[in-house]
Amino acid sequence: MLKKLMQVFIGLSITAVWAVSAPNILYINADDLGVMDVGYASPRYHTPNIDRFRAEGMLFSEGYAPAANCAPSRACVMSGQTGPRHGVYTVASSERGKAKDRKLIPIKNTSHLALDNTTIAGALQAGGYKTIHLGKWHVGKDPLKQGFDVNIGGDQSGTPRGGYFTPFKGGSMKGYNADYPEGTHRVDIFADQAIKFLRENRDHPFFMHMAYYSVHTKLELVPEFKELYEGKDVDLKYATMITKMDEGIGKILDELERLGLAKNTLVVFSSDNGGICEISRQTPYRAGKGSYFEGGIRVPLVMRWPGHITPGSTCKVPVSGIDFFPTFLDVTGVPLPAGKKLDGTSLVPLMSGKGAFPERTLFWHFPIYLQSYGGKADDSHDPLFRTRPGSALRQGKWKLHEYFENGTVELYDLDADMGERSNVADKYPEKAQELLALLKKWREDTGAPVPTELNPEYDPPAMKK
Repeated sequence: MLKKLMQVFIGLSITAVWAVSAPNILYINADDLGVMDVGYASPRYHTPNIDRFRAEGMLFSEGYAPAANCAPSRACVMSGQTGPRHGVYTVASSERGKAKDRKLIPIKNTSHLALDNTTIAGALQAGGYKTIHLGKWHVGKDPLKQGFDVNIGGDQSGTPRGGYFTPFKGGSMKGYNADYPEGTHRVDIFADQAIKFLRENRDHPFFMHMAYYSVHTKLELVPEFKELYEGKDVDLKYATMITKMDEGIGKILDELERLGLAKNTLVVFSSDNGGICEISRQTPYRAGKGSYFEGGIRVPLVMRWPGHITPGSTCKVPVSGIDFFPTFLDVTGVPLPAGKKLDGTSLVPLMSGKGAFPERTLFWHFPIYLQSYGGKADDSHDPLFRTRPGSALRQGKWKLHEYFENGTVELYDLDADMGERSNVADKYPEKAQELLALLKKWREDTGAPVPTELNPEYDPPAMKK
């Protein structure tokens, strides 16, 4: 009996110490929010809470999404792996656009992460963390089967089914219609449910994945913020949605303060990909969502962790959402799951300013097609597609693109040309060949599939009448 009591006492003691010392993690992920669509980056948008958060933390000015559209980016972040390891390259079919405009048969897409591919949430859950997902999941049918204890509205949907306001006409949020007054915004429901979870788990380490649907289409005006933007050069619906999301973020951050949890919580704010170019141009960066020009993969990225990250600081080292998984394990001390391969690098040395961070290259692979949104307004290579099959890398100031249809290689000096308007592959042929060889070696090492089969339905432009 005494032995059992001692075991209980020791267990409770360990839990108490852990609850005090183990850092919480709040990962806030916006949907389709461009790098230039926050107040600290552009005066066009009103985001006082995000701006305050940026002032309290570190801005990663060279922050990237691991992919240029929703599902593959989220799959990469949550698995800690690049696309070739899990096969999620796009949403639904990889045969996007008209068949007659596709020269190659694209690689078949995998819709969701395999359930045996441990997510960030699954690793932290196994390490004793309470886990909650709120909002857009999109990499599986049920977050509860992929590492979360609580799920608020997450399913396989890529769009806010049923709309942004109650009563929701369909989708996984429909069950909340009876709990909230008519006209309640999703953002407010997420804030309310997040605060409830924080209060219930204030004495236990937690991982919160606040994955907004905002600002994904279909755009819906948020009336209370209309006056902020009337007469300004912005899409009115889009702008009010950004400010509504900012308000929700503020509510959650304020609750962390009220509960005394802010100092022991690492908060990460980012987006899954660049903004939609025809809705909100990402100047000075080229193109937007779906493109592997900078406007499609550069994202806002800020981290705050009092006592560990210097307020108001900026990191200019290129980093990616692929780095979140190893960073969270490093911060929490939770071990890497057995047999799990991670492609990112812990950002703790950059966050803390202590220790060495390795020089490395960032890679992207997209053996698929993505049809255009706005034609020429997409500011991509052509008005038919935002992306044609290819790969890209970033190493230092250099950005290399390779496209598989014709073997085209593009090299950009981002220090001199962040808009990627001047291809300098012919000016620096040795650098272009060096990086191209590196890209091919990476594809070989990761087993990245390259489409080579010609499409019999292809109608070459020169043959069209």
